Amino acid sequence: MAAKEKFTADAEDAGLRLDQVLAKRLPGLSRRKARAVIDLGGVFVDRTRVKIAGRLVHKGQVIEVTIGGALTAVEPPPPPGIVFVDEHLIIADKPAGLVTAPTPESDRGDLLDQLSIQFGEVYLVHRIDLPTSGLLVFARTRDANKKLGDAFKVHDIEREYRAVAIGEVTEKSIDRPVDGKRAVTHIRVVEALAGASLVSARLETGRTHQIRLHLAGEGTPIAGDTQHGGERSRTFVPRAPRLALHAAVLGFVHPATGERVRFESPMPADLAAWIARLRT
Repeated sequence: MAAKEKFTADAEDAGLRLDQVLAKRLPGLSRRKARAVIDLGGVFVDRTRVKIAGRLVHKGQVIEVTIGGALTAVEPPPPPGIVFVDEHLIIADKPAGLVTAPTPESDRGDLLDQLSIQFGEVYLVHRIDLPTSGLLVFARTRDANKKLGDAFKVHDIEREYRAVAIGEVTEKSIDRPVDGKRAVTHIRVVEALAGASLVSARLETGRTHQIRLHLAGEGTPIAGDTQHGGERSRTFVPRAPRLALHAAVLGFVHPATGERVRFESPMPADLAAWIARLRT
């Protein structure tokens, strides 16, 4: 978990460099580490990300600092797979452990950043969680971004996930609000496993953690879900290598051609090997 700090610069901070102020105000943070956090993009001054360690601080400025795993990471984030690309859009297959877009902790190395370096201007259309793998669409033009964004708003997008839920699951449609907003997930059982179920989860709406919350609410959380009950002691082994959730299907109307396109991604090797061990 990222550590977050927020403070208002006082008279003693005024006129000092930003890295000096961070090292002075945050216990255990050296000047060197302060510069690293700034360089990663983890510092905001009056709600604006600042990446200049030598910027002078003024009294009354509100400084927010997010320090997390990006500071201590020794390996670069994993690269995505490129499933499809044309002049209008990119379909990427995100590996688990790669952030989709910039966070308060960092604006470097995320999927959007990697694609921007490779392809130039790229627009974020939607996200999937850090521990989730699978398909995402990014726009390469403003027009494509608007059309794809509108399609997501009216739920004219085919999105299907594969998940391993703990326990026995039955086919159902779950209609339960998430954060006060309507949320509907259609569940279909793909295969019964030892102590678990491989399911297809089709999104009618797209709320944060929707599939994870809906399955947990049914008493069948997704294996490996440390936030929603998937890591409690269960009757089956082995433990999931990570969150057992994969965005397997993505379909929509192409923003330029008007044709409906559909992309599929197989279950990644880490989950596929684990699932094979759960087959009866």
